[in-house]
Amino acid sequence: MLTPKHLAASASPEERRLTRLYRSLGDADRHALIAFAEFLARNERPAPTPQPLQEPSPLPRPAGETVIAAIRRLSLTYSMLDRGSMLHETSALMSAHVLQGRDASEVIDALEALFERQYQDYRTRIQGGGPLKDDPTQP
Repeated sequence: MLTPKHLAASASPEERRLTRLYRSLGDADRHALIAFAEFLARNERPAPTPQPLQEPSPLPRPAGETVIAAIRRLSLTYSMLDRGSMLHETSALMSAHVLQGRDASEVIDALEALFERQYQDYRTRIQGGGPLKDDPTQP
């Protein structure tokens, strides 16, 4: 069985110093120190684990491709992207095609630009640039 002496011998210098300080405090200060230590322990966040950069897997754009097929192709090409963050822009482009009659090839060009822009933002985040200003997934 480990005794307090055995525990003290295996403690780091910081732990031994903290124990000495704790013992020198009165009851109220000891409770405050414990409460503060518990607060710090609850709020400790581990450093984020770096994610490996994923490269797109380009698929050729077939002749006569529909807007829906283009969205599927681009989603497969850029599988690492969060499609939820692009939903608003993708929906707006799809609506422009279906409801306003915008040419499919123009919409597909805009979709390709959207996915490429999102991929460049993703690269910046992964390579250490941190979250981007307009990233809705970041606090």
